[in-house]
Amino acid sequence: MSKAQAPKAREAAAGTKRKLSRAEKKQIAALIQQAKGDGKAHTAQQTIPYLQMFPDGICRITEKKYSKSIVFEDINYQLAQADDKTAIFENWCDFLNYFDASVSVQLSFINQGTQRGEAEKAIDIPAQDDAFNSIRTEYSDMLKNQLSKGNNGLVKYKYITFSIEADSLAAAKSRLARIETDVLNNFKVLGVSAHPMTGYDRLKVLHGVFHPEGEPFSFDWAWLAPSGLSTKDFIAPSSFRFGEGRTFRMGRKIGAVSFLQILAPELNDRILSEILDLETGVIVNLHIRSIDQSEAIKTIKRKITDLDKMKIEEQKKAVRSGYDMDIIPSDLATFGSEAKNLLQDLQSRNERMFLLTFLVVNMADTKRKLENDVFAAAGIAQKYNCALTRLDYQQEAG
Repeated sequence: MSKAQAPKAREAAAGTKRKLSRAEKKQIAALIQQAKGDGKAHTAQQTIPYLQMFPDGICRITEKKYSKSIVFEDINYQLAQADDKTAIFENWCDFLNYFDASVSVQLSFINQGTQRGEAEKAIDIPAQDDAFNSIRTEYSDMLKNQLSKGNNGLVKYKYITFSIEADSLAAAKSRLARIETDVLNNFKVLGVSAHPMTGYDRLKVLHGVFHPEGEPFSFDWAWLAPSGLSTKDFIAPSSFRFGEGRTFRMGRKIGAVSFLQILAPELNDRILSEILDLETGVIVNLHIRSIDQSEAIKTIKRKITDLDKMKIEEQKKAVRSGYDMDIIPSDLATFGSEAKNLLQDLQSRNERMFLLTFLVVNMADTKRKLENDVFAAAGIAQKYNCALTRLDYQQEAG
């Protein structure tokens, strides 16, 4: 040790504070910034937006947000008689009105490609010791023939996911269990077969979304502790890339997320059905959030007041110009009557007001195929006076 270094060493040993030089401060600041990161996802796992998945099916999305999922089957709505359709629709309205402002709901419709071998295995009818084996073989061959020229082996799944805010896992568990029981009962009233999903089931669904080529899912809860991995490591794709603005890349697939702009005053019940009937791998997510009843009524009343104010201004202009004061712009008259009808529904018919985000995710092997798929979905939206708009620079959030 040199003579110059000795006082510094004694100073450090004595625990005396030393002023940092400008270069040292700069170096420490750079290290802190590097540790914090730039806030962007740098691994495929960071893009998947949840913290922890539990074996019982509860998912911890953020520090205080938890969710559960239920898988449900189709209901024969389109072929039902008019009276039955009305009854189903009313029961569906009751189903949605069950969710208050503290529960966020997401309906997911996933069209996934299945492996050919699995599909053929599902429709294979085993022979039995009776005289009907020839009929079984003929029926099985007919199904296989339909599969070979069918909709590219697409399998359609439907899920409902509900999430709540809670201070702890224990508090979330009890409330989610109550909601789950009520949702299953509501599905029973609708005549729909439904069952809750375990953590493994939810991971398998996510793996299927992130691996659309149909890779088999291999996972066991016992593998987590010895491997030191998280559940995300077993479902994440090889890569995500979101730098292109209007599209994203996931592994070898290219995808695009769009949202539905509902321009029509009433939305036909066929629009969702027709989008899901497209022979492409498409994912539709409906994010539904109920508005607090008193807040919704206040909002509508404010809008009616604003419309009345605009109506008075237009009447004053008409009188000044020498026109009949009853002649007002048709938009004002239409919006005014619609707002009053909505207020009446909220106040007297015990209806709820909902915010809806309708997202459509298309994925394909090439950019041209993707653009064709998005164009086909946009054509259906246009048919029902809506617009399918790309989420520019928001693909990752979408």
